[in-house]
Amino acid sequence: MADRKPIESWLTDMDGVLIHEGVPIPGADAFLKKLKESGRPFLVLTNNSIYTPRDLHARLRRMGLDVPIENIWTSALATAKFLDVQRPSGSAYVIGEAGLTTALHDIGYILTDHEPDYVVLGETRTYSFEAMTKAVRLINDGARFICTNPDETGPSTEGPLPATGAVAALITKATGKQPYFAGKPNPLMMRTGLNAIGAHSETSAMIGDRMDTDVLAGMEAGMQTFLVLTGLTRADQIENFPYRPSQVVDSIADLVDRI
Repeated sequence: MADRKPIESWLTDMDGVLIHEGVPIPGADAFLKKLKESGRPFLVLTNNSIYTPRDLHARLRRMGLDVPIENIWTSALATAKFLDVQRPSGSAYVIGEAGLTTALHDIGYILTDHEPDYVVLGETRTYSFEAMTKAVRLINDGARFICTNPDETGPSTEGPLPATGAVAALITKATGKQPYFAGKPNPLMMRTGLNAIGAHSETSAMIGDRMDTDVLAGMEAGMQTFLVLTGLTRADQIENFPYRPSQVVDSIADLVDRI
């Protein structure tokens, strides 16, 4: 890290870094406040594609965290950005919630189940057998398979829930077609996010709680990486991975003075 340029912009994961089960993690408010006061570009990232940035802004505000809408970057936005470059004004059959459908509408996509260019799978709490069957048939008929993120489970107060990656595996098993994942750990999500705030990877840092998504994506995008121990990856698990974060800290509170 001694050879790295000073950090001028920050990207941070949301769940496990800023909040945990709907409660702000101590230090999150101070970190965000100092970021805004500094004027440095920053983004709060999430692989969850259910909510729009406006929704997430309101949810975070209710928790006492003020994150401007333009500083929220989701896997749905990254997916839409990718599709807008790949096939502008295309069409898609979508399994997902408002976060994903709104992002696709905003780039001019037509949402249809009639010969779509893509089947786009995102997060939802109401996966239906009928929708998955339709997705399988459309992919078999030639639609390209895109997923917002590869997370196999998601958190809930009752315990883990099947998430996008698990449903993608079912569709892959039925079609023989692997999806393209736009969200973390794909560095595409980081690079499109950096472009959105006019930042450069050499002077940016990624904060996350997972080695296999946050740290991996940040590292592959060329950023400094900070692993916080308030989420999924425990300290004793770090050595299980063939790569390391730039630094390990207990929580986001330890990074306030780095801004």
